[in-house]
Amino acid sequence: MNCNCIASRPLLCALFVVLSLLVLSSFDYPLISSKIWISGVKFTNGGGSTEGTATGTIPNDQLLGGLLSPNFNEQSCVSRYQSMLYRKASPYILSSSLINKLRKYEELHKKCSPNTPLFHQSLQQLKANNSTDQIKCNYVLWTPSGGLGNRMLAMVSTFLYALLTNRVMLIYQVDDMVDLFCEPFPGSTWYLPPDFPIKNLESYNLYSENSYGYMVEHNMINNDPNSPSSAVPSFIYLHLQYDYLYHALHKRFFCEDDQEVINKINWVLLKLDNYIVPGLFMIPKYEKELERMFPIKETVFHHLGRYLFHPSNSVWGMVMRYHNSYMAKAKERIGIQARIFNSAPISIDDLYKQIVTCTQDESILPKLNPEQSKNSFFVLNEATPRAVLLASLYGVLYDRLKNMYYLHSTTTSEIVSVYQPSHEENQQSEQQLHNQKALAEIWLLSFSDVLVTTAGSTFGYMAYSLAGIKPWFLMRSKDQKIPDPPCRRSVTIDPCFHSPPDDLICRTRNITNAGKVVRHVRHCEDFNGGVKLFD
Repeated sequence: MNCNCIASRPLLCALFVVLSLLVLSSFDYPLISSKIWISGVKFTNGGGSTEGTATGTIPNDQLLGGLLSPNFNEQSCVSRYQSMLYRKASPYILSSSLINKLRKYEELHKKCSPNTPLFHQSLQQLKANNSTDQIKCNYVLWTPSGGLGNRMLAMVSTFLYALLTNRVMLIYQVDDMVDLFCEPFPGSTWYLPPDFPIKNLESYNLYSENSYGYMVEHNMINNDPNSPSSAVPSFIYLHLQYDYLYHALHKRFFCEDDQEVINKINWVLLKLDNYIVPGLFMIPKYEKELERMFPIKETVFHHLGRYLFHPSNSVWGMVMRYHNSYMAKAKERIGIQARIFNSAPISIDDLYKQIVTCTQDESILPKLNPEQSKNSFFVLNEATPRAVLLASLYGVLYDRLKNMYYLHSTTTSEIVSVYQPSHEENQQSEQQLHNQKALAEIWLLSFSDVLVTTAGSTFGYMAYSLAGIKPWFLMRSKDQKIPDPPCRRSVTIDPCFHSPPDDLICRTRNITNAGKVVRHVRHCEDFNGGVKLFD
């Protein structure tokens, strides 16, 4: 095409440009080239120039309405710039307060991150075991435990705690976390260096002598903020794993007075496998800040999860290869996540029946045609294909669902294709490859138009919260039988806090039932005793 084309044959040139774009868009990874402005910040986008504000997202908005920082190299983390091309734009409002808080946090993290002068200064004070002199950088160090879903819940909880307390969040790196996520903060790392002076953090437990509960119980620290000031330790260990409820003093983390004491300590070492965000809403001193950051309460994980979590290029490659091979051409994508808990046993046969009953009764999947005729295949080409992504440890569920729609036509004459990326049979959270596969499947599920997840499953929580979709819960079995009803629709998109601190006695506030006495916190519909955020 020569340079005179535009002047002489404009229609032909326009056609040439359109065809060129169509060819380019057929590559595995969507091309990201055009420019867009959001609140005065320019960034690249796959959808052409447009205008927007920092209070919402638009289709193909790479920075998610200002949620993400533009200060990253695209090739270092492809998923950061492409995940939004496969999910619907979030309908949930982003507050300018949250965006400003994130930008300020990024500056703090860069200033205080490992290998900076201020970090080395904090290490010297840590080694001296004295926090009487407050320094510029304070830290919360999270130690991983549990499965991937629990870890992601804990990471969001830890990060929100860091935002509220002006701390820098760091992660104690373990082998099975390597090459899962991209670094979320520009120009810095969130991983603890290997020469950190405190060793064997994974061995700390409910009764460790450095734990807050133990130190209060043995008068090693004064937890009365109104008493005369005294020297405090350079670090404290907070145990908030599932068993923290067995020790009353550990529950005092959720008391405002105890927060005043903990905030004086430079290093907080945290072991957490819970989604404690609803618990942070129980602490009066944080209520106003949380209100400003999250005017829609149920969006805490939705926004912070999309901010923090970006699959590594290795994991993103798995996601794209599977999606483009099996899911990309579907007009509707349905995600089903199914597992069996020891606390709610059910046979594979009954779990399969529960899935079929739920999805067909709720019109998520079409029912089978009881009068299948020889000519039924002639109308299939007119149907809208549905792709079902099954995420489960059990291969037999896939075989049965696939065969059901392979061997029978449907009452709607729709084509239903069923896919399962893996079936590990057993959870193997200590294996890096297992966690990479799990993360890839969470991302594939989060691209769904409709989601069905197992009640109480943290894996399912990740998928629907990132997607911003209210799922159908496969309710937990009762007496090893299919529950009635088999599934129930969630009323929020936020995860459930499985072990809230009920019967909590604080100096300024007592909580005997968090699901009834705390504003915006209600009992979960999918997990007995749990609480979650509502609007």
